[in-house]
Amino acid sequence: MSGRLVIVGLGPGAPGLMTHDAEAALAEASDILGYGPYLARLSPLPSQRLHASDNRQELDRARAALDLAASGKNVALVSGGDSGVFAMASAVFEAIETGEAAWCTLDVEVIPGITAMFAASARLGAPLGHDFCAISLSDNLKPWSLVESRLRHAALGDFVIALYNPASRARPWQLGAAFDVLRGILPPTAPVAFAQAISRPEERIEIFSLATADPGRADMRTLVIIGSRASRLIARPAARPWLYTPRRVNSA
Repeated sequence: MSGRLVIVGLGPGAPGLMTHDAEAALAEASDILGYGPYLARLSPLPSQRLHASDNRQELDRARAALDLAASGKNVALVSGGDSGVFAMASAVFEAIETGEAAWCTLDVEVIPGITAMFAASARLGAPLGHDFCAISLSDNLKPWSLVESRLRHAALGDFVIALYNPASRARPWQLGAAFDVLRGILPPTAPVAFAQAISRPEERIEIFSLATADPGRADMRTLVIIGSRASRLIARPAARPWLYTPRRVNSA
């Protein structure tokens, strides 16, 4: 088939955090598909067609992109952050596996982007400097019991934990429930960082202890990082402290 599908990570929001490869792929596309607010970040050429869809229509969006590519179009499918982290790349390959046999012959490429946990970590200092994991708190596509199990095991393993999708209007309780799980395992002094709208004009970063962290501080634009037992705060005069996790593990 002559069509092409490029799955593009747009980064966390600031134009400077979009990669050159992502910009080049978008410039070459005839059609660009994505969640409406992500498409609103773009400045399309007059010849390009934008196809917006709702946030919960990932598989339908992936199939539409594959159909356009199969018809000979040069298609870009966008995600915020990195398209391979809780985003559209997985949906595309799921659609290919379960869909039209001809889709397996398409030219499909994944262009990486800067995901929220890396952008937030850079703002904070280096909280992901040692072993870490990422967990989505959304139970739209998996049972909450599985989320709780993964949180418990991550805390027992003493990973730094990056929480995606911590809260929304439809899911206001999950972050509080996650904190309850973690408070049963981690020390109350474990640092908790709320990184909201990273790299955008409305960016807000706050650091609390696990004992005092208020789940009401988070929304869908927020990335929450919970430090491990080794994570440290470095106080600074008249500035937010740096948060980092040493690379060296003290085995004593």
